Amino acid sequence: MLHSGHVAFFEEAAKLGDLYVGLGSDNTVMNLKGRSTINKEQERLYMVKSLKAVKDAFINTGGGYLDFENEVISLKPEIFFVNEDGASPDKEKFCREHGIEYIVSKRIPHGQLPARSTTALRQECRIPYRIDLAGGWLDQPFVSKYAAGPVITICIEPSYEFNDRSGMATSSRKKAIELWNIDIPAGEREVLAKALFCFDNPPGTKTISGSQDALGIVMPGLNRLDYDNDYWPQKITSVLDKDIIAWIENHIYLIPLSPRKNEFNVLSDTNIDETGAKKLSDASNDVWKALLNKDLIKFGNCITASFEAQIRMFPNMADKEIFEILEHYKKEAIGWKLSGAGGGGYLILVAREPQLRNGMTIKVRSE
Repeated sequence: MLHSGHVAFFEEAAKLGDLYVGLGSDNTVMNLKGRSTINKEQERLYMVKSLKAVKDAFINTGGGYLDFENEVISLKPEIFFVNEDGASPDKEKFCREHGIEYIVSKRIPHGQLPARSTTALRQECRIPYRIDLAGGWLDQPFVSKYAAGPVITICIEPSYEFNDRSGMATSSRKKAIELWNIDIPAGEREVLAKALFCFDNPPGTKTISGSQDALGIVMPGLNRLDYDNDYWPQKITSVLDKDIIAWIENHIYLIPLSPRKNEFNVLSDTNIDETGAKKLSDASNDVWKALLNKDLIKFGNCITASFEAQIRMFPNMADKEIFEILEHYKKEAIGWKLSGAGGGGYLILVAREPQLRNGMTIKVRSE
């Protein structure tokens, strides 16, 4: 869906030299986003090649996040230019290995025109995503039976179209779109979340999606969901304080990772016990206190402790590649974790202002 934001991006890149644009194929978009393209690849190629800022354009022949490898190796460019939501450690590493300068744009609109994104132009994008900040897995009885505790979530505006199977409750969001079409309807939020949870887990479902997904999508703001050996929380505490929300937005950044592999199974080789569940519960309680007090150092330390408690019980959440990427950001970040159940998706970093290098910012839905 070509819009002024694309044109401004191309014009910014073209100031650096002759601009060649690689487009993701329809098949690549389907695999990454879980949906078909609105404009097919040949139509998109025709429009992009027609822009005066573009020297030439082509359809990338590869797949996944690095679908451009063959074309870039053949073209031998001096600069690789991406938007912040298209930046990733894998792309930066690829450029470093091939002696290519890596530059990330910051979505600067042209003149007085409004900022545009493809996501904002899609009707269904009004339904939010959710980020699990701490305590994830306690919404499953096979974990919280060992130690009761909270899952801490934030409801995220769809400023970006987050990749499919990335731990941002994308599968539950698809069910929400199927159920409600373009936005969450008016009504009592917990009742709506229960409706989505049931719709997401119909009778006969073998692997129950945690209710933090439905609640995290439907409940605005910052939420504490207290679980005790049940699929639904015993208590829900919501915070819509503008100062706390703004503080969270200023210190949370996302780094895109490769998508989860099809054979990924987070539930194999687990080590779930009372010690691990207690560590996860304690860390999540500490994250909650840090957020309410806007204590950045404690927040960073405790979100890391929550992540470490998760991977102690679920070692398949993070592999060697993810740890290598994490090492790349540890000097800049105060704390870190993975989105959702891990295995890909997004690296969530806690950092000071100004903006973390190449990090995606978030907008919390607070109404």
